[in-house]
Amino acid sequence: MVNNQFVRNKFGFLGEQFLNELNKNAVVTEVKAKTEIIREGQKNKFVPFLIKGSVRVFTLNDGRELIYYYIRTNDSCLMTFSSIFTDYISRVYAVAEEDSEIMLVPVSIIHDWLIAYPEINRVFYHEYDKRFSDVMSMVNDAVFHRLDKRVLNYIRQQISITGCNPIKLTHREIASNLGTSREVVSRVLKKIENEGEISQTKEGIKVPTNENVIQG
Repeated sequence: MVNNQFVRNKFGFLGEQFLNELNKNAVVTEVKAKTEIIREGQKNKFVPFLIKGSVRVFTLNDGRELIYYYIRTNDSCLMTFSSIFTDYISRVYAVAEEDSEIMLVPVSIIHDWLIAYPEINRVFYHEYDKRFSDVMSMVNDAVFHRLDKRVLNYIRQQISITGCNPIKLTHREIASNLGTSREVVSRVLKKIENEGEISQTKEGIKVPTNENVIQG
């Protein structure tokens, strides 16, 4: 059974008939942290909607990740949705950042709903706006910010997503997500720790609570 509050919050404006159809066709699954949900080149059979948790959407180049955006609670994956208008083939990887609950809707059903319930496009237009902002922020960060700023923003972002401060992040994980090397990240972390921006302990990386904000 689909989480009723989630469904009503996101799709309630479409009416009871739609909500009944959604409950009949959607499948809810729980995904453990670090589980791959979709990979590049795989055929998309479902459009995912995140009920709770967080999912990282990225591409790979020579083993290095380029993060496009994070799907958060109440969001859906726009890269997956957009593929249903072309070849259904995923152009991204999606991995659960933490234990997550996901509602999966078959792409064939989404096609039918776009015709029967054209107002559903409001949901996807809203998602496109958020994802476009995320990608523009990522490009701006990569082009205009020094690596120390990018590392600090990444840590703040992970704290914001998970609600954990300190947060468990390995130097290798940060390096992979920012497209650099572990050795470089280790030097940067030491630098920003000396500057008082973070502290590193056995519990993880901690940002002072009044600094716990992603800055552009």
